[in-house]
This record gives sequence, structure tokens and C-alpha cells, in this order.
Amino acid sequence: MFEHIEVEQIGAVRRIWLNRAAARNAQSKELLDELDKAFTEAEADAGTNVVLLAGRGAHFSAGHDLKQAQSERSSFTVEERWDYESKRYFNYCMRIWDFPKPTVVQVQGACVAAGFMLANMFDLIVASEDAFFSDPVTHTMGAASVEVLIHPWVMSLRNAKEMLFTNKRFTAQDAKDIGMINRVVPVDQLEAEALALAQSIAKAPPFAIQLVKRSLNRSADASGMRQALSAHFDTHQLSHMSNEYRNTNSKGLSAAIDRGAKQ
Repeated sequence: MFEHIEVEQIGAVRRIWLNRAAARNAQSKELLDELDKAFTEAEADAGTNVVLLAGRGAHFSAGHDLKQAQSERSSFTVEERWDYESKRYFNYCMRIWDFPKPTVVQVQGACVAAGFMLANMFDLIVASEDAFFSDPVTHTMGAASVEVLIHPWVMSLRNAKEMLFTNKRFTAQDAKDIGMINRVVPVDQLEAEALALAQSIAKAPPFAIQLVKRSLNRSADASGMRQALSAHFDTHQLSHMSNEYRNTNSKGLSAAIDRGAKQ
């Protein structure tokens, strides 16, 4: 059914794999569309109590597929970019945040930019010891971070500022210490630990878990999270019109990958 992801059912846990290991699981249009479809199917399946996301290969996700963006969307109008990014970046992410069933994500290696954005849509994060988290978009591309500025809501305002202002990478242990992730485990134990966590959640009464998740997410909404995320999406679109971003675009968006890797 899918070309860019894999889906497997393990009891009441549905595990979805990002399956572009050769591209460090860069998020192409096709991968994002398939991922959204997989979540829609998991929501409708009465036998699925928990969704677990994982990434094949050495890295969870290097972010958006910038090579595809350069070749297919570099000449988008404001209207075209708005439609594309609101659907595939903002709305797809928020659908995962609002997903009624509990979600778990396992992270290894790079969790960068849109990878960071995607991972932090999940209820619980288990990371391997080699995982690192960063958002180099402002430094390397001249854009105002990624489309969903979840950062201050999951790692505190000051840590978010340090990440974005300095292009800092946070190790898995850093992320655990600031409360952004739940567990850090050895690389060779990541798959088993994340699955065991998902299976333990799947044993709970599903409707009760859905209700408590709804209440917890509403706490964030009551604090203004959703309004802040929506406002940033507008700001992000504005940053695409800046001279700084146009300069990056003229040199080729894919070159930003190399610049980010060197910083």
C-alpha cells in the first residue's frame, strides 16, 4: 500500500516506519501524504490503541526533503506556498498532535528541523543515546524556524531561544534533562524499549486514555499554544519573502544541508 513508509500491527500497537533510510528519512511530499493516510487508517481501526512511529536506518529524520523542494517548489507563488505548507506541514502535524489515541515516537541519530517538529507532535519520545535534536533553519536558510514552532512548548522558552539563536544541538541526555523527551536508552535497545512502552500504554482502557489525553492537550490550548503556533505559521510564510531567504534559495536549498552539517 505504501512506498515511503511501512506499517505493521503488533497486537494493539500500530507501528509506522519512515522508510527513506538512504535519504536520512527526509520528508518528501509523498512520505508526508502516506504518513497522514496511515494515521487516518490507524484512527479508524478499533483494534489499534497506540501508534508508534520509527525511522529506518541510522537517523530518525533529517527534516524536509530540500532537494525535492528546490526542484519542484522553488518558484512557488505566495499563494501556492501557503497552500502547500499549511496542508502538509502545519495541518498534518496538528492532526498528529490532535490524534485521539496515544502516540509514541522512537528517535535515533539526527532529529533535525522538520524531524524535530514531527517528533514533538507525539505524546511520548524515547531516544537512543546517539540521538540529537536541532533546528538549523534560521541559521542555514534564513527562514523563521520551521512551520510549527513547537519548541518553547516542549523545551522551555529559554532553551528554545538558545537552540534557534545559536544553532545548538541538544543531545539525547540534554533533551531528557530539560524534560523534552521521556527516556534515553542504548541504541541497540531503542526498538524494544519503545515498543514495550507502547504496549504498556495499549493495556490501559482505551476510552479513558483518550479522554485524559484530550484534557492534557486542552491544558496546552488553554495556555495559548494553538494560537501561538498558528501565528508563527503566518510569520514563517513572511520569512520566505525576505532577502535572506531569497539568497539561500538562489544558491539552492539543498546546499543548506551541507551548511547545516558543518555547523
